Amino acid sequence: MRIIVLFNLKPGVDPAAYEAWARGTDIPGVRALASVSGYTVHKATGLFGSQAPSPCQYIEVIDITAMDPFVADVTTPDFQTVAAAFGEFADNPQFILTEDL
Repeated sequence: MRIIVLFNLKPGVDPAAYEAWARGTDIPGVRALASVSGYTVHKATGLFGSQAPSPCQYIEVIDITAMDPFVADVTTPDFQTVAAAFGEFADNPQFILTEDL
């Protein structure tokens, strides 16, 4: 199962501060979860075939083994610290649940 997260930064958030936090805390923290088999964060650079900007600034791709173990992992007190920090950066993130065809 894969979770796709689309989000923009909150107004006033410095992208360099978010990206430093993502590289130093978020990415290693999420990758360390037993229920996560892969995790990447991407900065959107535009829309293919267009000069238009992307509707979202960042995209996360989280590959998980199953939903119940993932929920158990992300609800621990230690991980809730990471989640709270993410909430300080991200403006209304959309967590899209997917399954392979």
